[in-house]
Amino acid sequence: MNNELRPQVVVSKCMGFDTCRYNGQTLPDKFVEKLKDYVDYHPVCAEVEIGLGVPRNPIRLVLENEQIVLYQPASETEYTQQMIAFSHDFFDSLKAVDGFILKGRSPSCGTKDVKVYLGKSKATGSIKGQGIFAEQVFKRYPYLAIEEEGRLTNFRIREHFLAKLYTMCSYRQMEKTGNMAALVKFQAENKYLLMAYNQKEQKVLGRIVANHEKLPVASVISSYKEHLGIAFFRIPRYSNYINVMMHIFGYFSEYLSSPEKTFILDSFEKYKSGKISLSVPINILKSYVIKYNDSYLLEQSIWAPFPEELMDISDSGKTEDLIRK
Repeated sequence: MNNELRPQVVVSKCMGFDTCRYNGQTLPDKFVEKLKDYVDYHPVCAEVEIGLGVPRNPIRLVLENEQIVLYQPASETEYTQQMIAFSHDFFDSLKAVDGFILKGRSPSCGTKDVKVYLGKSKATGSIKGQGIFAEQVFKRYPYLAIEEEGRLTNFRIREHFLAKLYTMCSYRQMEKTGNMAALVKFQAENKYLLMAYNQKEQKVLGRIVANHEKLPVASVISSYKEHLGIAFFRIPRYSNYINVMMHIFGYFSEYLSSPEKTFILDSFEKYKSGKISLSVPINILKSYVIKYNDSYLLEQSIWAPFPEELMDISDSGKTEDLIRK
């Protein structure tokens, strides 16, 4: 990957940047801290920005007349429209953004599983929903890398977030050129990473780049961005990666001895059964690509879609985190 890439990331300010939580505290996050050396952060506390002080009386989400509102019980005040207005103003102020890391379960920033009360009284039940600021983030930037810090303790979610973040950053850099040749190069270098994520969309992207309709470059680039986001919408399946690795294996398999072939294919099976991480068969394949000096394969982003220094196989073990509702 391009080591000069430095993604622009909006982050909840309470995660180690300022003591702005409702109780006047801050909650530093290990991953957010580690990422500081590799991205440019844009910290924000939406609740403070709409005029709520520190410390402040808690706010909550309430379902009222089939609409979710942001409500402060102590003052009996709704802040929904203020939050939406601030969100739009804040997004407009950003010169560039590639991703978001938001505070989980917050009535403003939680991306999922935020408690939504079924009434304004304490005795009501609740359902799960999404924070008001987070909701606006997804509406404005549906295809960017957006996560909350709690889910990023899961290795596969974290790996997916980073791959998407750096790919979107790379795309943004390419997009600024407005150059069709740059788009063709981007598609070529990301072919196997895209295939691992979504083979159907990878083919769609290929057709967009081919541009048989002779559409204007700006139109092609815009269409490509939409489908790139769709391609990265979900975490790739194990079977997708095995399919891609078999494709790459086919480039040089005829030059290998029988024991070498067995060794490589066995690594695929071990990955499939969860005995080893993806990095093992990927690096085995890369060693042969280097050996046979295949320039096309060497340029592929799949070998390192994000900085290797950010690879951390620690895992929360919460498989339910893999499901984005």
